[in-house]
Amino acid sequence: MKTVLLLGAGFVARPLVRYLLDQKDIKLLVASIPVQRARELVAGHPRGQVFELNVNDEPALTPLMQAADLVVSLLPYKFHVSIARLCLQHRKHLITASYLTREMQALDAEARQKDVLLLNETGLDPGIDHMSAMQIRDDVIRRGGRVVSFESCCGGLPAPEANDNPFGYKFSWSPRGVLLAGRNSASYRKDGRLVNVAGEKLFQHHWLKKVGRLGDLEVYPNRHSLVYEQWYDMPGTETFFRGTFRYPGWSETIDKIIELGFLCEEENASLSDMTYTEMMATLIGKRGKALRKDVADYLHLPADSPILDRLQWLGLFSDEKIAKVRPTPIDILTDLMLQKMSYRPGERDMVVLQHDFIVQFAQQREHIRSLLLDYGQPDGDSSMARTVSLPTAIAAKLIVHDKVNLRGVQIPVDAEIYEPVLHELETLGIRFEESRRAL
Repeated sequence: MKTVLLLGAGFVARPLVRYLLDQKDIKLLVASIPVQRARELVAGHPRGQVFELNVNDEPALTPLMQAADLVVSLLPYKFHVSIARLCLQHRKHLITASYLTREMQALDAEARQKDVLLLNETGLDPGIDHMSAMQIRDDVIRRGGRVVSFESCCGGLPAPEANDNPFGYKFSWSPRGVLLAGRNSASYRKDGRLVNVAGEKLFQHHWLKKVGRLGDLEVYPNRHSLVYEQWYDMPGTETFFRGTFRYPGWSETIDKIIELGFLCEEENASLSDMTYTEMMATLIGKRGKALRKDVADYLHLPADSPILDRLQWLGLFSDEKIAKVRPTPIDILTDLMLQKMSYRPGERDMVVLQHDFIVQFAQQREHIRSLLLDYGQPDGDSSMARTVSLPTAIAAKLIVHDKVNLRGVQIPVDAEIYEPVLHELETLGIRFEESRRAL
């Protein structure tokens, strides 16, 4: 019997917990605060145990880690380096679904020396995107080709029938992380030219991209694409781009929300006694009665702009008192978004992931498109939960059964990980459609 320790029991954990408990030779320890969510997930299963744990409590975490063959962390990324260091101390493998950081990468030599695997980016994006891209890339190399251009875009969105608000977006978790990601700078290469995008201008840098039967979706850059050029072993590409999908209108609206100052995390006690209208007036430094026009002038928008319609729909021009939340602009906005933009019972989310390769062979070029369209289960698991946690769960099974020989700090770009994970995901209904055409 192998033992896996899961840290965190948040909104994506349920498919992973159920998958690992379905493996008859795996025992699962789930450690979380609050513990009630973990108890609900394990549901008294004979091979599951639940522990109330603050991950910063090393004396409490250590015996759980010592009892495990592998640690899986679904906690926020800020905890992962300290968890990884403890895994190295006890010579335990670790899997996370979070982006690989420089601090984690710095543990590579020690992990190799201690025969430990620290596997990061095993979720959706990052995760399945890496695996499916590398599967295509490796096939291209086997056929004697060379990747000339690579574009990969991914997004979690409401399914078309649930896309019924003017933002074209819904949340099943706190919007705070999505909003703060708007501070990220980005870079990529397009037609041989390096493009750098400052964080404050991220949402000014977007365009439309046709995506199968969904039609046009909006895309904007996802962090620093060229970090992955070496991992993917795609030297000399003319274009190398990773982007994020949204329904049209998202970027221009979030850009203006940022311009208004809603990403501010500084507490202002006076906000607690204001209406939303009064807060908006404070943000733009105006106290007139024509607030919508004043905001339009402040943002250099026409008074009938759809952006202002979205802000009004959200409630930012309301005379209602601000909810009792932490008095910061971002927390007030987060609360409003959760009120107005959460999934309702029975609604489905959707994951869209599309790769576009242009490949050079001896006599011609070829365009390869690979598209994943996955939908959540009404009143069941969301697509986001499935696509983040199931590849992580499959990788965990492979590692505890010694099917993965990699060591050190890794992401899932090696065939010994991506081939079995993608194959099993297909059996679980998560599969890509691929098309190829000569250019």
